[in-house]
Amino acid sequence: MIHKRGIFVRSRIISFRKEIFRKIIHICSVFVPIGLHFFYNLTIFALALMLVVYIVAEVLRKHGRNVPVFSAITEAASRKRDENRFVLGPVTLCCGVLASALFFNETAAAVGILGLAAGDGLASLFGKMFGNVKIPFTGGKSVVGSLSCFGVIFLLTSIVTNNTVAGLVCGFVGMFVEMIPLKDFDNLLIPIVLASVVQFFF
Repeated sequence: MIHKRGIFVRSRIISFRKEIFRKIIHICSVFVPIGLHFFYNLTIFALALMLVVYIVAEVLRKHGRNVPVFSAITEAASRKRDENRFVLGPVTLCCGVLASALFFNETAAAVGILGLAAGDGLASLFGKMFGNVKIPFTGGKSVVGSLSCFGVIFLLTSIVTNNTVAGLVCGFVGMFVEMIPLKDFDNLLIPIVLASVVQFFF
Protein backbone atom coordinates (compact mmCIF):
# COMPACT_ATOMS: atom_id res chain seq x y z
CA MET A 1 0.00 0.00 0.00
CA ILE A 2 2.82 2.41 0.94
CA HIS A 3 4.66 1.49 -2.26
CA LYS A 4 1.55 2.19 -4.36
CA ARG A 5 1.01 5.50 -2.60
CA GLY A 6 4.64 6.45 -3.30
CA ILE A 7 4.17 5.69 -6.99
CA PHE A 8 0.98 7.77 -7.04
CA VAL A 9 2.66 10.76 -5.36
CA ARG A 10 5.64 10.54 -7.72
CA SER A 11 3.28 10.40 -10.70
CA ARG A 12 1.45 13.52 -9.45
CA ILE A 13 4.75 15.38 -9.00
CA ILE A 14 5.90 14.49 -12.52
CA SER A 15 2.52 15.55 -13.92
CA PHE A 16 2.69 18.86 -12.05
CA ARG A 17 6.23 19.54 -13.29
CA LYS A 18 5.12 18.86 -16.85
CA GLU A 19 2.18 21.23 -16.38
CA ILE A 20 4.47 24.00 -15.12
CA PHE A 21 6.87 23.52 -18.04
CA ARG A 22 3.99 23.44 -20.52
CA LYS A 23 2.47 26.64 -19.13
CA ILE A 24 5.83 28.43 -19.10
CA ILE A 25 5.91 27.83 -22.86
CA HIS A 26 2.30 29.01 -23.03
CA ILE A 27 2.94 32.18 -21.03
CA CYS A 28 5.99 33.07 -23.12
CA SER A 29 3.48 34.04 -25.83
CA VAL A 30 2.85 37.28 -23.89
CA PHE A 31 5.92 38.70 -25.64
CA VAL A 32 4.44 38.17 -29.12
CA PRO A 33 2.36 41.41 -29.14
CA ILE A 34 5.56 43.38 -28.45
CA GLY A 35 7.26 41.65 -31.36
CA LEU A 36 4.26 42.34 -33.60
CA HIS A 37 4.31 46.02 -32.69
CA PHE A 38 7.98 46.60 -33.46
CA PHE A 39 8.85 43.80 -35.91
CA TYR A 40 5.57 42.61 -37.42
CA ASN A 41 6.87 40.77 -40.49
CA LEU A 42 9.81 39.22 -38.65
CA THR A 43 7.56 38.01 -35.83
CA ILE A 44 5.06 36.47 -38.26
CA PHE A 45 7.91 34.76 -40.11
CA ALA A 46 9.41 33.44 -36.86
CA LEU A 47 6.06 32.04 -35.69
CA ALA A 48 5.40 30.37 -39.05
CA LEU A 49 8.91 28.92 -39.12
CA MET A 50 8.57 27.52 -35.59
CA LEU A 51 5.24 25.97 -36.55
CA VAL A 52 6.67 24.24 -39.62
CA VAL A 53 9.82 23.05 -37.83
CA TYR A 54 7.78 21.71 -34.91
CA ILE A 55 5.42 19.78 -37.20
CA VAL A 56 8.37 18.23 -39.07
CA ALA A 57 10.07 17.38 -35.75
CA GLU A 58 6.91 15.73 -34.41
CA VAL A 59 6.43 13.67 -37.58
CA LEU A 60 10.05 12.50 -37.36
CA ARG A 61 9.64 11.75 -33.64
CA LYS A 62 6.58 9.64 -34.40
CA HIS A 63 8.76 7.63 -36.78
CA GLY A 64 11.42 7.08 -34.15
CA ARG A 65 13.82 9.88 -35.10
CA ASN A 66 14.44 12.46 -32.40
CA VAL A 67 15.16 16.07 -33.36
CA PRO A 68 17.46 17.93 -30.93
CA VAL A 69 15.70 20.48 -28.71
CA PHE A 70 12.22 20.03 -30.23
CA SER A 71 11.83 16.35 -29.31
CA ALA A 72 13.21 17.02 -25.83
CA ILE A 73 10.72 19.86 -25.30
CA THR A 74 7.85 17.69 -26.51
CA GLU A 75 8.87 14.87 -24.18
CA ALA A 76 9.17 17.23 -21.21
CA ALA A 77 5.79 18.88 -21.82
CA SER A 78 3.61 16.02 -23.08
CA ARG A 79 0.56 14.95 -21.08
CA LYS A 80 -0.43 11.38 -20.31
CA ARG A 81 -3.00 11.55 -23.10
CA ASP A 82 -0.27 12.58 -25.56
CA GLU A 83 1.82 9.44 -25.12
CA ASN A 84 2.59 7.76 -28.47
CA ARG A 85 0.62 10.48 -30.26
CA PHE A 86 1.35 13.63 -32.25
CA VAL A 87 1.45 16.36 -29.59
CA LEU A 88 -1.00 18.92 -30.96
CA GLY A 89 -0.86 21.63 -28.28
CA PRO A 90 2.05 23.68 -29.70
CA VAL A 91 0.45 23.57 -33.17
CA THR A 92 -2.89 24.96 -32.00
CA LEU A 93 -1.08 27.49 -29.78
CA CYS A 94 0.97 28.80 -32.69
CA CYS A 95 -2.01 28.77 -35.07
CA GLY A 96 -4.14 30.69 -32.57
CA VAL A 97 -1.45 33.34 -32.16
CA LEU A 98 -0.87 33.57 -35.92
CA ALA A 99 -4.59 33.84 -36.69
CA SER A 100 -4.95 36.69 -34.20
CA ALA A 101 -1.95 38.51 -35.65
CA LEU A 102 -2.94 38.08 -39.29
CA PHE A 103 -6.69 38.70 -39.23
CA PHE A 104 -7.25 41.32 -36.52
CA ASN A 105 -6.05 44.83 -35.74
CA GLU A 106 -3.16 45.29 -33.34
CA THR A 107 -5.24 45.97 -30.22
CA ALA A 108 -7.63 43.08 -30.82
CA ALA A 109 -4.75 40.72 -31.63
CA ALA A 110 -2.94 41.73 -28.44
CA VAL A 111 -6.03 40.99 -26.33
CA GLY A 112 -6.50 37.61 -28.00
CA ILE A 113 -2.87 36.58 -27.63
CA LEU A 114 -2.54 37.83 -24.04
CA GLY A 115 -5.82 36.17 -23.10
CA LEU A 116 -4.53 32.87 -24.42
CA ALA A 117 -1.01 33.19 -23.02
CA ALA A 118 -1.71 34.56 -19.55
CA GLY A 119 -5.44 33.94 -19.00
CA ASP A 120 -5.64 30.35 -20.16
CA GLY A 121 -2.07 29.61 -19.08
CA LEU A 122 -2.48 30.78 -15.49
CA ALA A 123 -5.98 29.29 -15.24
CA SER A 124 -4.55 25.86 -15.93
CA LEU A 125 -1.63 26.36 -13.56
CA PHE A 126 -3.70 27.71 -10.65
CA GLY A 127 -6.33 25.07 -11.28
CA LYS A 128 -3.70 22.37 -11.01
CA MET A 129 -2.30 23.86 -7.80
CA PHE A 130 -5.45 24.93 -5.93
CA GLY A 131 -8.40 23.64 -7.93
CA ASN A 132 -10.04 21.18 -5.56
CA VAL A 133 -13.58 22.29 -6.48
CA LYS A 134 -14.39 21.12 -10.00
CA ILE A 135 -17.04 22.52 -12.34
CA PRO A 136 -19.44 19.86 -13.69
CA PHE A 137 -19.43 19.06 -17.42
CA THR A 138 -16.17 20.93 -18.09
CA GLY A 139 -13.77 18.01 -18.29
CA GLY A 140 -12.18 18.69 -14.91
CA LYS A 141 -11.91 22.49 -15.01
CA SER A 142 -11.86 24.08 -11.55
CA VAL A 143 -13.54 27.10 -9.96
CA VAL A 144 -10.14 28.56 -9.01
CA GLY A 145 -8.78 28.10 -12.53
CA SER A 146 -11.80 29.69 -14.20
CA LEU A 147 -11.85 32.66 -11.81
CA SER A 148 -8.12 33.13 -12.41
CA CYS A 149 -8.77 33.14 -16.15
CA PHE A 150 -11.48 35.80 -15.74
CA GLY A 151 -9.32 38.00 -13.51
CA VAL A 152 -6.24 37.91 -15.72
CA ILE A 153 -8.15 38.52 -18.96
CA PHE A 154 -10.19 41.31 -17.36
CA LEU A 155 -7.04 43.06 -16.12
CA LEU A 156 -5.02 42.71 -19.33
CA THR A 157 -7.91 43.65 -21.63
CA SER A 158 -8.72 46.72 -19.52
CA ILE A 159 -5.09 47.84 -19.75
CA VAL A 160 -4.67 47.16 -23.48
CA THR A 161 -7.97 48.73 -24.54
CA ASN A 162 -8.19 51.33 -21.76
CA ASN A 163 -11.79 50.19 -21.43
CA THR A 164 -13.10 48.49 -18.29
CA VAL A 165 -16.30 47.34 -20.01
CA ALA A 166 -14.24 45.60 -22.68
CA GLY A 167 -12.25 44.01 -19.87
CA LEU A 168 -15.37 42.70 -18.15
CA VAL A 169 -16.90 41.36 -21.37
CA CYS A 170 -13.68 39.68 -22.50
CA GLY A 171 -13.09 38.33 -19.00
CA PHE A 172 -16.46 36.58 -18.94
CA VAL A 173 -16.22 35.42 -22.57
CA GLY A 174 -12.69 34.10 -22.10
CA MET A 175 -13.65 32.33 -18.89
CA PHE A 176 -16.62 30.56 -20.47
CA VAL A 177 -14.65 29.55 -23.59
CA GLU A 178 -11.85 28.22 -21.36
CA MET A 179 -14.41 26.12 -19.48
CA ILE A 180 -15.43 24.25 -22.64
CA PRO A 181 -13.61 20.87 -22.67
CA LEU A 182 -11.87 21.37 -26.02
CA LYS A 183 -8.52 19.87 -25.00
CA ASP A 184 -5.82 21.50 -27.15
CA PHE A 185 -8.26 23.32 -29.42
CA ASP A 186 -8.93 26.02 -26.82
CA ASN A 187 -5.55 27.41 -27.94
CA LEU A 188 -7.18 28.16 -31.27
CA LEU A 189 -10.59 29.33 -30.09
CA ILE A 190 -9.72 31.61 -27.15
CA PRO A 191 -7.54 34.16 -29.01
CA ILE A 192 -9.84 34.30 -32.04
CA VAL A 193 -12.99 34.78 -29.94
CA LEU A 194 -11.41 37.45 -27.71
CA ALA A 195 -9.89 39.30 -30.67
CA SER A 196 -13.27 39.21 -32.44
CA VAL A 197 -15.06 40.66 -29.40
CA VAL A 198 -12.61 43.57 -29.18
CA GLN A 199 -12.48 44.28 -32.90
CA PHE A 200 -16.20 44.13 -33.61
CA PHE A 201 -17.67 45.50 -30.37
CA PHE A 202 -15.07 47.90 -28.97
